[in-house]
Amino acid sequence: MTRFFETHREMLDKALQAARERGYWSPYPEAPSGRIYGETAKDDGEAAFTARLGNLFDLSGHPSNGKVVGKETSPYGLPLEITYPAADIAQLISGSKEAGAGWASATVEDRVGVCLEIIHRINRRSFEMANAVMHTTGQAFVMAFQAGGPHAQDRAVESVAYAYAEMSRNPATAVWSKPQGKHDPIVLDKQFRIMPRGIAVTVGCATFPTWNGYPGIFASLATGNSVIVKPHPSAILPLALSLDIGREVLREAGFDPNVLLLAADEAGAEMTKDLVQHPDVEIVDFTGSNAFGQWIRANAGSKLVYTEEAGVNSVVIASTDNFRGLCGNIAFSLSLYSGQMCTAPQNIYVPREGIETEDGHKSLDEVAQGLKTAIDKLLGDPMRASGICGAIANPVTIERVKQAGTLGEIVRASEPIEGQEAARTATPMLLKVDAAQSDTHLEERFGPISFIVAADSSDDAIARAAASARNKGAITAAVYATDDATLDKAADAFSHAGVSLSCNLTGNIFVNQSAAFSDYHVSGANPAGNACLTDAAFVANRFRVATIRRPAAA
Repeated sequence: MTRFFETHREMLDKALQAARERGYWSPYPEAPSGRIYGETAKDDGEAAFTARLGNLFDLSGHPSNGKVVGKETSPYGLPLEITYPAADIAQLISGSKEAGAGWASATVEDRVGVCLEIIHRINRRSFEMANAVMHTTGQAFVMAFQAGGPHAQDRAVESVAYAYAEMSRNPATAVWSKPQGKHDPIVLDKQFRIMPRGIAVTVGCATFPTWNGYPGIFASLATGNSVIVKPHPSAILPLALSLDIGREVLREAGFDPNVLLLAADEAGAEMTKDLVQHPDVEIVDFTGSNAFGQWIRANAGSKLVYTEEAGVNSVVIASTDNFRGLCGNIAFSLSLYSGQMCTAPQNIYVPREGIETEDGHKSLDEVAQGLKTAIDKLLGDPMRASGICGAIANPVTIERVKQAGTLGEIVRASEPIEGQEAARTATPMLLKVDAAQSDTHLEERFGPISFIVAADSSDDAIARAAASARNKGAITAAVYATDDATLDKAADAFSHAGVSLSCNLTGNIFVNQSAAFSDYHVSGANPAGNACLTDAAFVANRFRVATIRRPAAA
């Protein structure tokens, strides 16, 4: 079984080095290129996805109560009609517990090797995964390939690497010899066993099922815990596909494939609460809303709970020497996946008296108009707009956009994308408010809704944005300033608020993006989540160390 570990040892070593150095490294190419993944990979992936439409997703040997579930619909209007085997919670818990016994007794190297082999095989099917992610979440194809494929796989490898680093800190054996003066020393042979906590449950989200799901799944797997994956009812397919591949590798390696189980359900009949509260569940990973995250934390008892929730991300514009670049960069950040990213900015704070630029002073209204013009230009071509904005995952988001026009002065109205009538689409809405007169911008407005917020000054803007992060949560922040004093002030304020800060982004890198092995995604230091992807704390508490002591043989 250690053959998988040896196969992927070189990649694991590089991952460990990358996590220490925090520079750029990725094991999997992000380009959806036939030269990388095979000339027929794109067609093969699309054919594999199409073959699943209208059929039962068969998980051989998976517990089942004889029923099927599944009501996923594509935000692009494509009928999916895929069903999945349903299982009662008792069946899932019993199957997970039974399979977990053998998995827990495996060596660290065997478990890590199996995890890396699963990720490797998922990578080889990235085109199939891209179609699954696209037609369940609404991400445009290239984004679905990258974020749902290689970038998610990067996060999975990162999680396994951190788990291996923490587990391998402990020697498997030791000889303990205590001097006794004139007497012979006391000598004990000691053995140290890595012991998992038990059953882990991963609660998936509707927008990034693999990117957000893989870290918890693989952190728990690598540390010896069996895992029950509870996908969001609207995005089951990407995680079902992942588990199907994982169960195949587990079976080949001689383990019970029920180490990985799928808890598929439907909206209105979710089993999430019952799973979270089940006494045999020890670990819960959750991505989703603050309201349900709060419920989990309040009702999970003594279980380990790792959450990524929601927040209100902010941009502060104090000054710039590249106004066009600033507007273009923010326009892309607001448009990407129609603002349905946990890292997307919502509030853009601008001093009420305007800002200084390379072209001279610009008023608040001129800044607002610059952002509107940049969005209009970016999305002027419907095909490009579709490739950037994608589709809206949840119909509720469309209704939220329709009602948002009363929240402030409309700078730019949201509109559907021309030529995409079969899909749910919405371009960014820009609203203008004054921080001294309104607080509507302080609530998260998930989707393509953003606010240009007038502040007293750049210092006031920084203070308000940082306070919002501390009180409501935030994952990202950005600042534009031409002087180091303002940049330093922003760095201090947002660091204390537990927010990742980007400064003066004007090129082809955006505040939305979070790179595995370098960026710490979520800090765990504000209400946007209590955990970080990925650091030592995310993995180290998923296992315990048991000691066996014996007198040394004479």
